[in-house]
Parts: sequence; C-alpha cells; structure tokens
Amino acid sequence: MSKANDVVVIGAGFAGLSAAVALAASGFRVTVLEGKPALGGRAYSFADAETGDFVDNGQHVLMGCYTETLDFIAQIGARDKLVFHEDLEIEMLTGAGRSARLRTSRLPGPLHMTGALLGYRHLSIGERISAMRAGLRLLAMRRRGGELRRLTVAQLMDRLGQSENARQCFWYPISIATLNDEPESSSAELLAEVLKRAFFSRRRDSAFVYSRVGLSDLYCTGAKQFVERAGGVVETRAIVELLEQGEGGRIESVRLRDGRRIEAANFISAVPAAQLIRLLPENAVANVFFARLAELTSSPIICTHVWFDREVTDSPFVGFIGTTTQWMFNKRRIFSKRGESHPGYLSFVISGARKIVDLGNDELLAIAMRDLQKMIPAAREANVVKSLVLKEKQATMAPDLRSHELRPTVTTPIPNFFLAGDWIQTGLPATIESAVISGRAAARAIASRAGR
Repeated sequence: MSKANDVVVIGAGFAGLSAAVALAASGFRVTVLEGKPALGGRAYSFADAETGDFVDNGQHVLMGCYTETLDFIAQIGARDKLVFHEDLEIEMLTGAGRSARLRTSRLPGPLHMTGALLGYRHLSIGERISAMRAGLRLLAMRRRGGELRRLTVAQLMDRLGQSENARQCFWYPISIATLNDEPESSSAELLAEVLKRAFFSRRRDSAFVYSRVGLSDLYCTGAKQFVERAGGVVETRAIVELLEQGEGGRIESVRLRDGRRIEAANFISAVPAAQLIRLLPENAVANVFFARLAELTSSPIICTHVWFDREVTDSPFVGFIGTTTQWMFNKRRIFSKRGESHPGYLSFVISGARKIVDLGNDELLAIAMRDLQKMIPAAREANVVKSLVLKEKQATMAPDLRSHELRPTVTTPIPNFFLAGDWIQTGLPATIESAVISGRAAARAIASRAGR
C-alpha cells in the first residue's frame, strides 16, 4: 500500500477515534498517536481498585439527538452497551421536600415538551405559558439567524421576558448543563441549537442515553480494534512534539519525543487548541487562521465521586437549584448495580467551575456534601466511605461569543492538514456529539482530497 493511503491522527478522544474509524472503513491506513497512557482524551474512565466501579472523569451523558455519536458507537459494535431512557424525566430540587419533575408526555415531538413544561411545578402557571411562548420565539429567532449570534443567554432571557424564577429553575440549568458556563457569558445561538435538536424535535431525540460500562470501554476498545483490523496502528504514550513541513508547505511528518518520525499523506490534529499551537511549525503559527486559536478560552468542570455506606435517594438523576453543585447522578440506579460494601455511589457535577476550581479537594468535597444534605436531608445520616474529586480545568471550549466566533473549520490553509475536536465549528457547543461530527468531517475531507 502506498503512502498516499496513510493518515496520522494525533489524539485519541472521541474526535480522533471517530475520524480514525471512518478513515479505516474507507480503506485508509491509519496511525493514531495518543500522548497519554490510555485512550480517551478528555472523555475517559477508569476502574476504581477498591470498589470495582467504573469512574468517568466527568459525568458524560449522551442524548437521542446525538445521531453521529450513536452511529459511530454502532459502527464499532458497541451499541448494546448503551441504555436508552426514552422518557425524559429530570427531578429538580430547590430545597428539602421541594421537588418538581420535568417529565415528557407521550405526545409526539415537539409536543412532548409542552407536556413537560405544563407539569413543571417550580414555575407558576403564568411562567409555564410564558416559557412555552419563549420557546416558540426562540425557534423563530433561530430560523432567521443573525440576532442570536450577538446575544448571551442572559440577554436572550431579557428579550424573551423570562422571570428570574423561570431562569433559575428552568432555562439556566439547561444552559449550564449543555454549554458548561455561566448564562451571562454563554452564546444564545449555541443554546438555541441545543434546544432545537434535543427538546424541540422528535420525541426520541430527548432521550437520555447512558453507558452500561465505563466510558473508555464504551468506545476506546472497539475503535482501537476496528482500526487495527483494517491494518492501522493505535499507540499510547506516543507524544508528538512537532509537525514538520515539507515541499509546498504541506505537513510531511510528525516528530515524536522518542525520536521517531512518521510520514503520511494526510494528518489530523484531534487535540485541544492550546496543544495544537505547540505542535505547529513556526511559520504556520503566524498564519491568521492558526493565530486566532490562541484567543480561544476554556471552561472547567469538577466532578466529585462519593461512596456512602447506604443509599440516600432512589432518584437516578437530580438537579440542584440555588446551590454550587448543579447535578447529582445516582450511579447505582443508573447502572442497576448494587455494591455490598458501598451501596450508595453518587457523582456531583459543577460546570463552568472557574471560581472554585483551584480550591482543595477537601473543600470541594465539603461543598458537595453541604449541598447534598441541604437538598436531601436523609444524606445527613449516611457516612462517607470513600471520595474522589476530579478536576478538568480545560474541560471544554468556553461558549462565550468571541470563542464561538473564533472556532476554526475542519480544513486549514495547509492542504493536507485537518482539524477535529469538540471545539471545531460544528454549530454545537463543545459536546461529545460535536467532537464526533468534526472527526467524521475531517475523515470525509481527506477522502475527498484523495478522490474517494
């Protein structure tokens, strides 16, 4: 096989592995280089030695509208590892005993969300009707385009005439969960796209989809095997130090820290923007296309995992309103797994956590416990058996207006060099679906360049 069929993919998260699988399926010989000891990039899991539980570095939830991601998972033969919760149901707490549920009705989409809003008791009847009208206005604004691009989520709420209670109990929890940042800085255009795809389309698009296994086992193992069966190579601890240019400014090879040089006809970078800038040749960094990447900012996520000596709630998924902690996932309920010595395993998520990400782990654990006990008093009687705090300081691209405007395309000024990642311009916020869309788009661009 000639080198014309060779592609090097740098980075093995969802973007890099989905690109590699798509290329392998099209007959390319792919080399995937991951600098970390394990595959998965910023979306990985590991087995906790003491409990045997799979721990995700963040609580990643798929949705029915993640069509590219679900297709990628099916392509590598892992769809049976997913659990689909067809009826969207989210319990939201404003305090002890103050619970309301967003539960979709059995009507076809998007009417199923009308039923959810009408039954949502944290909003008054007037606020529910106002929120439905706001949703229709938002869809109309999205169709017209332009206006949303200039608004933050908070500014959008002003335009839509939403009360402070409606914002705190309905709009902002959705915005923070999907965009991973504060409504005062997040792009209204990105929120509109999420709402349209996830909640205002087909009923099945709003389904929550969980993995029966750890995140790494869901997609990393299958993708690696797929690429290797097609004659490709997937390496870990393969640290790329430089992209080397050759004739005509094309990328000719990558230079690794161990001294190796790997040549190929085409290259994909599927690493975060800051890491990509360090890999670029000096003359490429000066190009306006790449120079803009230095202005992109990121947003952190904190995930606190806690194992208790008892169960403290039957709910699988709970939103907290008015606390630092935003979401609680009951891993025993989600995975239908019971631990004999650790019956209660909960994960707490704080998105857009830049104000507290530098606190110590003990302080972050105390925040999660204080919020849990405020919302679910039964937790006061439970003893913490084990805890683990995970911080992703650069978890996602920040969804602010400037960063969204700066997001690059898959193709670059270098004809044989392509980009992939959740931060690439896909029209979506930095989600798993955005990563897979970009990875597959990069693969299609290479196939097109090769005349496939």
